[in-house]
Amino acid sequence: MALAEAGARGRLLLWPRVVLFGDSITEFSFQENGWGAFLAERLVRKCDVVNRGLSGYNTRWAKLILPRLISKSAGAESTVAVTIFFGANDSALKADLNPKQHVPLEEYAANLKSMIQYLKSVDITEDRIILITPPPLQESAWEKECLAKGDKLNRRNATTGEYAQACVQVARDCGTDVLDLWTLMQKNQDFSSYLSDGLHLSTKGNSFLAAQLWSRLDKKLSALPWLLPYWRDVDHTNPEASLL
Repeated sequence: MALAEAGARGRLLLWPRVVLFGDSITEFSFQENGWGAFLAERLVRKCDVVNRGLSGYNTRWAKLILPRLISKSAGAESTVAVTIFFGANDSALKADLNPKQHVPLEEYAANLKSMIQYLKSVDITEDRIILITPPPLQESAWEKECLAKGDKLNRRNATTGEYAQACVQVARDCGTDVLDLWTLMQKNQDFSSYLSDGLHLSTKGNSFLAAQLWSRLDKKLSALPWLLPYWRDVDHTNPEASLL
């Protein structure tokens, strides 16, 4: 059978997709042992896991970009889940310490709501959205990173916690799922092992997030079918019957 004929007989295979939208903690998630790579491996025969992490970005910028990533004409119909994972940069201290990334708390919450409302407007319902709070900040380790660049400590864990609480409240208000990473990681009193530099996730932190997120995603995606049959189930004498 010619390829063109096979293509005409078979329907175009469209993989559903999970979109990971966030800052550097999302961008880095496809690195070795990353939480995004874990999800992609688990879902490889069910859907694509698309990394839309943008290092250094905050919700003020993210809400402007989201309509360029997902729209009714580009991907909304096939999007089965979206994670929104911002706050580590929004919660940077204001004034002269980090005015570029800092977003005031009330605006942060409003931006999250705006993104949820946008997704709903393109028919991605709240049950397909998962908010993730920023992780806790290990101040002494992050201060070393700042000092090495000639900067002062530009984040505080207590402040990050206020943003995490706001994220949880937005999820309650909007009816989405939420993963409160800031609280969950601090149930282990020495949470520093979850972080590589006080801010970003270590291998252990990636594993922790992957496990927590998978327990939520699996419920949403368990009904998705496997795409194409298992190889042992293909009729080798008439593969067209199995594959087209």
